[in-house]
Amino acid sequence: MRALLPTLRALGMADELKYTPLNELCDPERGITYGIVKVGDFVVGGVPVIRGGDIRDGRIAFDDKKRVSEEVSRKFQRTILKGGELIINLIAEPGHVAIVPSELAGANVSRDVGVIPLNDTVDHRYVSYCLKSPMAVEWLTSRLQGSVTQKINLGTLRDLPIPVPSREHQRAIAHFLGTLDDRIELNRRMNETLEAMARAIFKDWFVDFGPVRAKMEGRASHLTEEVWHLFPGRLNDDGKPDGWKDSTIAQEFSLTMGQSPPGETYNESGNGLPFFQGRTDFGFRYPKRRMFCTAPTRIAEQDDTLVSVRAPVGDINMAWERCCIGRGIAAVRHRSGSRSYTYHALFSIQSELAAFEHTGTVFGSINKGQFGSLKILAPDDRLVAAFETTVGSIDERVRSNEAEAATLVQIRDLLLPKLVSGEIRIKDAEKIVGEAA
Repeated sequence: MRALLPTLRALGMADELKYTPLNELCDPERGITYGIVKVGDFVVGGVPVIRGGDIRDGRIAFDDKKRVSEEVSRKFQRTILKGGELIINLIAEPGHVAIVPSELAGANVSRDVGVIPLNDTVDHRYVSYCLKSPMAVEWLTSRLQGSVTQKINLGTLRDLPIPVPSREHQRAIAHFLGTLDDRIELNRRMNETLEAMARAIFKDWFVDFGPVRAKMEGRASHLTEEVWHLFPGRLNDDGKPDGWKDSTIAQEFSLTMGQSPPGETYNESGNGLPFFQGRTDFGFRYPKRRMFCTAPTRIAEQDDTLVSVRAPVGDINMAWERCCIGRGIAAVRHRSGSRSYTYHALFSIQSELAAFEHTGTVFGSINKGQFGSLKILAPDDRLVAAFETTVGSIDERVRSNEAEAATLVQIRDLLLPKLVSGEIRIKDAEKIVGEAA
């Protein structure tokens, strides 16, 4: 799939394409605006409030507990949602956009969300793709304002140039890109299922001691005979599998705490190793590339487990590749080298890690000594190897699905300007994606 990307990039974009400011595509009675300035105390049964961080991957995942009173919402009548509007996160990273579903009609938004009430002259899905495109993201990013918190100014958003082909062409593009998004979403759901399966196996083997209990009760096992024989036949007086030992993270795992490299070595141009500073870089399983570093001081190797150790503590990812880690991240690997056992073992003590979120004078953090001293139960090394064999294939499928989804996103973003300009027809785009798949 990756082999197609240079070809797509080389196609270029037509200069004669016409653009219209985003504000001219909106309902003139409402216009583009932001939401509730001071949300205040949340109330049970109130009006749902969508915040900037709730808008991710084209979806809205708001916290249902975040509701304001009807009185507060009415003061911001202009942003009470009707359904069908576009909403965009105005803080920091542009490109987080979603279409408001009909079931959220009546909800409101916070100050860090922009409401874009498009009129009926344009296809709303098409415009949403334009707002998420690399062209729009780059245009908005270059115009962010604020010395401490970078944000999109409403005037800037209103002026954002949107390419406007015929309505029929808009619909066709939106439908085609929607099919790509459906495939990306399918991969996401598959990975959530695979992740749940792997965690369930770890919990059964190493937390609930399911196979040990089955032996004690004389029950049959679904495990292979080879793996079944690796589990002891009884629990000791402490309720732990016979022969397993109490240990610590420092004894069972290698632990590398991140460190911020010199400031002049950071860049966004792709020079050096990918650089991750903290949990804000984390994704579903793997962190998202934003920054790079030409003089890394601390390194995580491919498939190391990455743990956020500052504000907040305990979020977990895995290193896609060799990378530089900043002071907000630690890299962990079991002494056997097992990537899957490490990853799922760290999830099993996530609550212990998260307890450090409430320490520190300014924000939560955990240092190397505290991290290394966390208790963990150490099974027989042969069981760790058996778990790696059993779950490693599941984790490899997760990685494969993530790689395919990432490539589909790249193809989608590269095809958008070509489709809009007419340089590529829908049939040609379908052929490109078919060959890639």
